[in-house]
Amino acid sequence: MAEYLASIYGTEKDKVNCSFYYKVGACRHGDRCSRIHNKPSFSQTILLQGLYQNPRNALDPVQNQCTLSEDDIQEGFDEFYKDVYLEMVNKYGQVEDMIVCDNLGEHLLGNVYVRFRFEETAEKAMNDLNRRWFGGRPIVAELSPVTDFREACCRQYETGDCSKEGFCNFMHLKMVSRRVKREIQDAIYEDKRRQRKTRNRSRSRSRSRSRDRRRRSGSGERRRR
Repeated sequence: MAEYLASIYGTEKDKVNCSFYYKVGACRHGDRCSRIHNKPSFSQTILLQGLYQNPRNALDPVQNQCTLSEDDIQEGFDEFYKDVYLEMVNKYGQVEDMIVCDNLGEHLLGNVYVRFRFEETAEKAMNDLNRRWFGGRPIVAELSPVTDFREACCRQYETGDCSKEGFCNFMHLKMVSRRVKREIQDAIYEDKRRQRKTRNRSRSRSRSRSRDRRRRSGSGERRRR
């Protein structure tokens, strides 16, 4: 029986635990869900709820439509993605992946998921970010059960065939441009290079001071003789 329960955990056959929360880290029913949302006590992934504010969803009250072009929206998103990604890396530690939801459903709207290399890093980031603000709003961060984004993403959306559009219960990802991906990798590489140079200079100074101490010690010993 235990083996059977373990085999269906987080699937549609599991009548106790919410499969959507297990796969996506969010559920459209929220606290009203009839199934259990098992929030992890440790995970590599954190969820930043509604962190990305897509200007397409902020309509002009007169024209009743977004006044920005798609290029402007993409440029703004690229800057947002780059700033958040590098902040996560520089302040907390190595990031394995970061994705941003482009869904319209309230439970996924603007969600940002960051998967770190280590669980300890994710916990530190969550605790710190819950004391911070972004864009004039407090950040809401929590550990997420999602570690495999492939299971969380809508495959129909990736092929352009999702009939639910933005209200799908699986993730529709907002894609960052290749240019920004290269810029992020270049910035991370350059930062690591600076760190290596700093460590090498520190070791060199340490060795130099050690040699100076040995020489002074040797000179003092010869004078005493």
